[in-house]
Amino acid sequence: MVNETEEKFEIMRHDLVPHHEIMTDEEKERLLKDYEIQIDQLPKILNTDPVSLYVGAKPGQILKITRKSHTAREAVAYRLVVESSK
Repeated sequence: MVNETEEKFEIMRHDLVPHHEIMTDEEKERLLKDYEIQIDQLPKILNTDPVSLYVGAKPGQILKITRKSHTAREAVAYRLVVESSK
């Protein structure tokens, strides 16, 4: 018999889910300065997204997403965590 914890899906262990990490305030400010952008210009991710929930991301934080790339070895993307309407 499989218990409930063994049935849970470990989203971050799936091969297709890239590495996500919450950026520090210093990293966040450097990102916005380097790219000369406002925070609301970043692509968004909901705070209810399964990965946001897993890493404990709160609205206003930025997630740094590092994916494996066949051409560049790794590709980095950023997402602003926003509040879900539900």
